[in-house]
Amino acid sequence: MSNATSTSNTVLKVSGVGKRFGGLQALSDVGIEIRAGQVYGLIGPNGAGKTTFFNVITGLYIPDSGTFELGGAPYKPAAVHEVAKAGIARTFQNIRLFPEMTALENVMVGRHVRTASGLIGAVFRTPSFKAEEARIRERAQELMDYVGIGRYAEYKARTLSYGDQRRLEIARALATDPKLIALDEPAAGMNATEKVVLRELIDRIRKDGRTILLIEHDVKLVMGLCDRVTVLDYGKQIAEGTPAEVQKNPKVIEAYLGAGQH
Repeated sequence: MSNATSTSNTVLKVSGVGKRFGGLQALSDVGIEIRAGQVYGLIGPNGAGKTTFFNVITGLYIPDSGTFELGGAPYKPAAVHEVAKAGIARTFQNIRLFPEMTALENVMVGRHVRTASGLIGAVFRTPSFKAEEARIRERAQELMDYVGIGRYAEYKARTLSYGDQRRLEIARALATDPKLIALDEPAAGMNATEKVVLRELIDRIRKDGRTILLIEHDVKLVMGLCDRVTVLDYGKQIAEGTPAEVQKNPKVIEAYLGAGQH
């Protein structure tokens, strides 16, 4: 595991986040700080608020309070596409691919966030548009090779296995060239073999200098991968630290055992 905590700069700093749904206070004064090159885990029992917090960070929900910095600059999580432009790419717990497009085209869609040719170039198929489109296609293929599914480039996305669709989503997220990759339950629904492949991929992405926020139910996966972990319970932060520190925290043990989870 990399010792990223002692080096490098802060990629994401979020503090004082609050979110209410009607009479329910879903989040109360929650914050995290993720440094470059870390895999940072966000865990908690069902209903702890981790998905809500994740959705606030990535622009799916608008917070009631909180400050947000990405790469040292403020950003406003008001919409998913604006957050993507700012430099956070996310995957979803329920896979959101374009099923009738090829796997390669799905990755190319992610890359278009960073393209220069506008609508005019696309309509008139200008030389610069064509050149850029060729570069996008080439980069998309590189990313598919990187996540281990390059041979399926021309397959329709819906025909890929569940585990390969998960990897395709990660390739599409990488295509946006993000400062931070936010993975929402990437191991959900995977068998043991697929989880091993996923863990190796996440580890490779980190070793190549990327920064990752991981929300995951599989506590064993989180503890084996992450540099630091934050634990939420009932919308509040009850622990933060290394996996070893968090596992020994009495509040964490109580939260999980109290929720009937082991």
